[in-house]
Amino acid sequence: MTQDNDLILRIAAKGDGVTADGRHFALVAPGDRIAADGSIIAGPHHVDAPCIHFPGCGGCELQQIDEPSLADFVSARVTGALAGQGVVAQTVLPAHVSPPRTRRRASLRAARQGKRITIGFAEQGSHVLVDLTMCEILDPRLFALIAPLRTMLLTCLPDKRAAHVRMSLTDQGVDLLLEGVKVEGLAADEALGDFARGHTLARLTIDQGDGPETRWEPEPVTVSFGGVAVGFPPYSFLQATPDGEAALVKAVQDALPATGAVADLFCGLGTFALAIGANRPVYAAEGARDLVLSLKLAGHRAQRRMVADHRDLFRRPLTPEELNRFAAVVIDPPRAGAREQAMQLAQSTVPLIAYVSCNPGSFARDAAHLVAGGYVLDSVMPVGQFRWSTHVELVGIFRRP
Repeated sequence: MTQDNDLILRIAAKGDGVTADGRHFALVAPGDRIAADGSIIAGPHHVDAPCIHFPGCGGCELQQIDEPSLADFVSARVTGALAGQGVVAQTVLPAHVSPPRTRRRASLRAARQGKRITIGFAEQGSHVLVDLTMCEILDPRLFALIAPLRTMLLTCLPDKRAAHVRMSLTDQGVDLLLEGVKVEGLAADEALGDFARGHTLARLTIDQGDGPETRWEPEPVTVSFGGVAVGFPPYSFLQATPDGEAALVKAVQDALPATGAVADLFCGLGTFALAIGANRPVYAAEGARDLVLSLKLAGHRAQRRMVADHRDLFRRPLTPEELNRFAAVVIDPPRAGAREQAMQLAQSTVPLIAYVSCNPGSFARDAAHLVAGGYVLDSVMPVGQFRWSTHVELVGIFRRP
């Protein structure tokens, strides 16, 4: 074994470090060396984890690497996926990585054993929960609810049962959805109300197995995009961090032409449609009915020139004839990508496509179709909203030459 083969060269897509001879090691950083007995000799990019729950907690995977290495990993996830499809971006912009304690949306698990409630993320590769006593990724306003939730859940979580704790930060504060609880009797009902009032929740919703039921909502809960407040269904999709959302939106805005109608496909609640539509017409399409209805109402109230269309873009993608009416298309599909819509875009003459993705692999596959159709991948901007995880997002800008 040579000295160079002991050196960790990079962090692979699943978070393992890789040596020159292709061996994989967990919990290492670039520049670490592997001793003869398999132990790790820390290099210049290996740092102490900021959280006492690392590496057991499944919320983070890469707290052992420093900031430059984390940014390099985020970029490499994107460029590596593109290389696997034979696609090259003309420009790879610097990665944007969200700072600690800024995650505004989280799904935790709660479990009860006797009088003990455990709340947290599952251990890596396990269903065992890590009971969070600190968290370096959650916004402090979300983390602050965990300790009091342990007490409150004793009133509505049956013994030896588990529940989902889903939290989102909205314009009015924390929106809390509890799934898998059982509210029986006056004491449990009062405990829910006291908890919501005592912690000034924006809304408290429970699901006992037959659908969401709002128990507390002093005023309609909204999230705002481009200065427009949109009704927020419980635990709807939001970009994970405010700064990550701002980076994605700016990358899209900077690429768009100054004038002309824009289509926003897989628009959700209007993250991009409302941000870019203050002075131009926007067509927004989304398959989830409740999101479309919220966006349509918000756009109408704000007097935006926007059409919000309830349309399943997997089964009924926009055709080239429909797409060619637009000066640009923004597309932000789910993790599986948008193969059907990408195939139609590849046959269109749309001058610019801004593709926002939460999965470099599916993005690269769709990018290959667009490039085969004559588009050039002008730039990509990697975004690490899920700090210290292998989950990476990006914006890719495609242009017709």
